[in-house]
Amino acid sequence: MTDEVKQAAIEAAQRVVDEVSSWQYSAEDSTIAQQLDEGLAKAQVTISDDEKARILAEIDQMKDEQSSAPQVRSASPVG
Repeated sequence: MTDEVKQAAIEAAQRVVDEVSSWQYSAEDSTIAQQLDEGLAKAQVTISDDEKARILAEIDQMKDEQSSAPQVRSASPVG
């Protein structure tokens, strides 16, 4: 996978995380995880289980309204 493809996947995943963070951060954890999974599937990108767990934990920390959306560190195109 080229750096360009990897960067495009990270950017697509970041857009999903930003959207889920802005609209769903106060929702139940299961709803946030579902919305994240659906968004990533629509964007045709995937993230590792560890990356997903970190992002979900950081979204949960946003409930104090002092934190910003988590940053995606790695993602890959589906397929």
